[in-house]
Amino acid sequence: MSGSPGLRRYLQPPGPATPAPAPAGRGTPGPSSPRPGGAAAGEPPGQPEERCEMCATAIMPSHNHLADLEKSTLVCACRACYLLFTDPGAGRGRFRTVPERYLADPARPLTAADWASLEVPVGLAFFLYRSERGEVCGFYPSPAGATECTLDLAAWARLSRDHPLLASAEPDVEAVLVTRTEASVECFLVPIDACYELTGRMRMLWRGFDGGEQAKASIAEFLAAVRAQARDLVPES
Repeated sequence: MSGSPGLRRYLQPPGPATPAPAPAGRGTPGPSSPRPGGAAAGEPPGQPEERCEMCATAIMPSHNHLADLEKSTLVCACRACYLLFTDPGAGRGRFRTVPERYLADPARPLTAADWASLEVPVGLAFFLYRSERGEVCGFYPSPAGATECTLDLAAWARLSRDHPLLASAEPDVEAVLVTRTEASVECFLVPIDACYELTGRMRMLWRGFDGGEQAKASIAEFLAAVRAQARDLVPES
């Protein structure tokens, strides 16, 4: 699958001749609306055509995804198939559409002490409720892929009571992405395919102990696109 469009380009281990990838695709962003997964202008020539994995229709590098809950993988989908599985009962519940929303809650930000209470050993991680396990799981992107970290579920439950964004992600298809720097803690609700993309960027580009400038720039680009896409969480009345 080397060199193929969409998220697949991020699922390959780094190789000596691997060029820097253009952003992968999910949905078509407007010119003033950058987002993780937004296709770069002018895909490199000669890339193989990608097809919907449900009906084999040709699809653009910018396309939607379904979550295959049995295999815990993503399925590339044309718009028609994507919309078909918005019904929770379609496909006997095996497939779920991956939502397109990005949310933030600037009125109730996480603090450094909040983040420390989770005892996550890195400064960039994502959390999602996995139905088959019946609990929230934490992961951080690494050069080896998505690495699961031990999560203090009691601490997560306490934080969720004060920070509704943490409890707003749809099970299996949305995640809470947290990035911690010396200056701040940022928290976003994102589609799960954005987490695949983030993990893929790190897996492909990370070099050496600190990642290298290319990986740092790619991750910064990704986070900037998340910030640009995020809309404020609307509290439930």
